[in-house]
Amino acid sequence: MKLPLEIVFRNVTRTAEVEDRIRAKAAKLDRMFDRITGCRVVVESPHNHHVKGNTFHICVEVKVPAETIVVNRDPQNHHHDDLGIALRDAFSAAQRRLRAYSRRRNASTSRSAMRIAEVLNP
Repeated sequence: MKLPLEIVFRNVTRTAEVEDRIRAKAAKLDRMFDRITGCRVVVESPHNHHVKGNTFHICVEVKVPAETIVVNRDPQNHHHDDLGIALRDAFSAAQRRLRAYSRRRNASTSRSAMRIAEVLNP
């Protein structure tokens, strides 16, 4: 993996298993789009007063040329009391946004590269 990866834990114990899972998901992003210049993942448990388990807040920031893609997965979703599910949801959203960014930046699929006749008569 060639992208610099920063992993931050706040109010969550750092484990090798969680770090490995984050590294694997970041490597998948890197394979999907090769122009990523940096990635920062923040895993936090916002507070300790809870009714049903601890919820996790995941923030994934992916730096690409001329833009930073930010994905926040808030703990309002009750499924995010499992760290694995919270990570899966956050990285899935990051993949979708990265795919959309890639489509926007790709001149061959952009309507701006088409001739006027092609736009008017699809």
